[in-house]
Amino acid sequence: MPEKTANPAPLGLSGFALTTLVLSLFNAHIITAGSDVVIGLAAFYGGLAQIVAGLYEWRSGNTFGYAAFFTYGAFWEWYFITVLLLDMHIISVTPAAISAVLAAFGIFTFIFWIYTFRLNWALWLVFLTLWLTFFLLAAGLTIVGGYVGIITALLAWYTAFAMVYQEVFNKPAPLLSSQPIKVKAVT
Repeated sequence: MPEKTANPAPLGLSGFALTTLVLSLFNAHIITAGSDVVIGLAAFYGGLAQIVAGLYEWRSGNTFGYAAFFTYGAFWEWYFITVLLLDMHIISVTPAAISAVLAAFGIFTFIFWIYTFRLNWALWLVFLTLWLTFFLLAAGLTIVGGYVGIITALLAWYTAFAMVYQEVFNKPAPLLSSQPIKVKAVT
């Protein structure tokens, strides 16, 4: 009998959710001081934890989970390094450059959102709100992007907690058990 391994997705989703929530609270101007707190989260929980989750998804053969977690983990590591180097006055970055990076991540996320049509409602909602967040932030609509980012974070946390719920209680969790779009096989 093969050894049972843990599902890495709740870890990756939780790292993503918490880091996104904290940054989004600042973007939405709900919290206005102390934004440096995001830097450590970006490096370790948003970045490293998601990269580790991605590597475990790779090991389990889940290409979607591997590519998503590794990419978003790398996003948070980029954020961490960029903020660190800016604070140390080693680099300078224009708002247009930041917008280009956010738009590129928005494109990646939009494509992955299309893949979620075959997965479940929870991931469909996470990726929908995430690509909206990226494009809003890229367009300079930081406050609105912050509020949509908060929704994204809460949906990601719901998805993580629902996955753990399913395993602990051996019951299907709402939004995880059905596809947003049912695709009929062509015979």
